[in-house]
Amino acid sequence: MSFERNGSEMNGLLRLAKNQDRRLRAGHLWIYSNEVDSVATPLKGFEPGQAVDVESAQGKWLGRGYVNPGSLICARIVTRTPGTAIDASLLVHRIKVALALRERLYARPYYRLLFGEADGVPGVVVDRYGDYLAVQITTAGMELQREALVTALVKVLRPSGVILRNDGAVRELEALPRYVELVHGDLPDAVALDEGDCRFEVSLTEGQKTGWFFDQAANRDQLVRYVGGKRMLDVCSYSGAWSVRAARAGASAVTAVDVSTKALAQLTINARLNQVEGLIDNLQGDAFQLLRDLRAQRERFDVVVLDPPAFIKRKKDLKEGALAYRRLNEAALGLLGRDGILVTASCSFHMQRDQLLRIVQQAARHGDRSLQLLQQGQQSPDHPIHPAISETAYLKAFFLRVLPTL
Repeated sequence: MSFERNGSEMNGLLRLAKNQDRRLRAGHLWIYSNEVDSVATPLKGFEPGQAVDVESAQGKWLGRGYVNPGSLICARIVTRTPGTAIDASLLVHRIKVALALRERLYARPYYRLLFGEADGVPGVVVDRYGDYLAVQITTAGMELQREALVTALVKVLRPSGVILRNDGAVRELEALPRYVELVHGDLPDAVALDEGDCRFEVSLTEGQKTGWFFDQAANRDQLVRYVGGKRMLDVCSYSGAWSVRAARAGASAVTAVDVSTKALAQLTINARLNQVEGLIDNLQGDAFQLLRDLRAQRERFDVVVLDPPAFIKRKKDLKEGALAYRRLNEAALGLLGRDGILVTASCSFHMQRDQLLRIVQQAARHGDRSLQLLQQGQQSPDHPIHPAISETAYLKAFFLRVLPTL
């Protein structure tokens, strides 16, 4: 099934079924298994990660990518330029293009350097912590390009250390093993990063994702205008990004809630680094239970931040996840004093922006409160959105003023 086309390398041929090329022509990069002409090019004839040239049902070349016959997303386009190989040279070019954007936007080297499809590297995420890089590979095609990717990153950035954080559950969708591996240089137990006027330390070998949530940085930039002299509750605080930034911006007191003792221990370290440890109290445990406990204790806050993990990982979880978002927002609204501010977010792609706002409005009406939407947020610009790929737009945030019923 292999043949020579658009270059010297030999690639498999993946032919689409009739009328299944419309999304690709519109700019999308994914191919689903039911869109393939399984008679002309049966998926079982490919190896996971194999390079393929993609054709329409009429035999028109659409692009070059890689395939995984065992995945629902069975192929991803990497280039639409004929004659381009998927190799270290291409990756060097894509990294340089991505770096140019980040260097335009950020004065300091702390950001998401590569954001998968939006940066032309499907299946790859790279976060930059100064001289250190944390890399996540989530597809079989890019797993085969692992060495080329590391070589390209080292060539462009000359980092002191590169670690592969390939321990996420998403790799199971492509039948890939989970592992964490230092693949270049060395790595300290904790690395530093700057955000706003704060300094943080994180571990790149443990914790969630790559150690930090750069995607909320722009929204945290907006938070500081609301917290001066106010008492804030930070729900699902992780290692303290929202809490520390609020305390440094003049919050009178912050209560941080998280289920992870390790995350709260790191929050304490980060608070100390910024000389605000006396302003932040930690509560460890389940967020829903702790919010009930605070309500029973008649606690009140001026600002509540809700930044929970994704309650909806799959479309079939939508109903149950929507209920969780409503319960969490109802509990938060019950803790806000008069003229309070609710900052509520969702990183669940399947929870659409208008639906989340509806849920928060329903939660407010349940508590006999009124809302004013002050501003909306999305993922930071180091997580660019591909206009043809809605899946790259996943984070939404609302800044709401909470009032008695009008």
